Amino acid sequence: MTAKEAAGYIGVSYWLLLELVKKRQIPAIHAGRRVLFRRNSLDQWMSNQEANCTLSEEFERGRIRRVQ
Repeated sequence: MTAKEAAGYIGVSYWLLLELVKKRQIPAIHAGRRVLFRRNSLDQWMSNQEANCTLSEEFERGRIRRVQ
């Protein structure tokens, strides 16, 4: 699928998707000047993002302390 289709599929802007590709944070296929995406790869990437988000929330919790 194209970058515009992929952006709509995962719910981000076209420009944010291109930034993620540039930083190599999302799986993409470069075909000349075109950037293409596989639906299965995007699904797997979203699952990994969800798992990482769930794990990081557990570590962010701390002890409540009194501020004086």
